[in-house]
Amino acid sequence: MASLTRIGAWLHARAENLLAAMLATMFVVFIVQIIFRYLLNFPIGWTHEISVIMWVWLVLFGTAFVVRDYEEIRFDLLYSTVSERTRRAMVVICAVTVVFFFAISLPAVLDYIGFMKVEKTAYLKIRFDWLYSIYGLFAIAMIVRQLWLGYQAIWGRPGEAIDVTKIKSGI
Repeated sequence: MASLTRIGAWLHARAENLLAAMLATMFVVFIVQIIFRYLLNFPIGWTHEISVIMWVWLVLFGTAFVVRDYEEIRFDLLYSTVSERTRRAMVVICAVTVVFFFAISLPAVLDYIGFMKVEKTAYLKIRFDWLYSIYGLFAIAMIVRQLWLGYQAIWGRPGEAIDVTKIKSGI
């Protein structure tokens, strides 16, 4: 079990590295876009295309593989005021709802991603099925994550008590 934990920690660190590389790429390309547009008076389109691609991948990849459950945004006003049993029930209801909607949409999502192989981006000629594939991974990761959270809420150990004095923004 300890080796699985180490492997998971290593994979999580590599996912964070990849996310940082995407953010750095987006930033550099954005600066290049500003230089070409406003200093050289020569707008280029590929920079905008890369920025948009990096943004979409950054958000979906980050949410699927990097952001942990306790780092997600919630409405803590209600969640933190109820009992542990009620919190567990809220997690189970949310998990079942998310799994249901992602699961029923998954076949159509995968079909659409496959269909988009015929289209390419305007400047870089990247196939759209490659670009949209991150959403398929995101949907599958959300199903797995919510199944795990629901399992933990029903049969797992109780979550940590919420201490509003220790809540931080992560900044």
